[in-house]
Amino acid sequence: MGIKSFQGKRAESVQEINQISVRDSMNISMVLFNEEMSLLEAMEIMIKKKVSGGPVVDENKKLVGIISEGDCVKQISDSRYYNMPMSDVKVKHKMSTNIESIHPDESIFDVGNKFLTLKRRRFPVVENGKLIGLVSQKDMLRVATGMKGNHWRK
Repeated sequence: MGIKSFQGKRAESVQEINQISVRDSMNISMVLFNEEMSLLEAMEIMIKKKVSGGPVVDENKKLVGIISEGDCVKQISDSRYYNMPMSDVKVKHKMSTNIESIHPDESIFDVGNKFLTLKRRRFPVVENGKLIGLVSQKDMLRVATGMKGNHWRK
């Protein structure tokens, strides 16, 4: 499925718990978008793949933006209000470019604080300037439920 799961790995100590990294739990199978594709094509992909958006990358897999259902809904609303066609609108015109990315070696639990403070459901994982995965709140839940019987502190 493309998810490197925690797979029941049991941490023996608080130190080991804190060493569970984003790399151990991120999703490496992603729906990617290109900034030159039409917004209508991106919407069709979101519907077909049942995703609410995703990373926008260039030809070198460098992260350049994020496109979301919300970005698309805003364009639909604007197009209707101003009676403008959407066929010539490209992803690059509507994607978010203010991106908070995560390094794969960060603790999954430190990322939990970022989920809360930045009010995001997922973060792109970038290493050496290239997108290598996505980490979501659901990935964090998967890790936590795999730690049955462990304590958070000594």
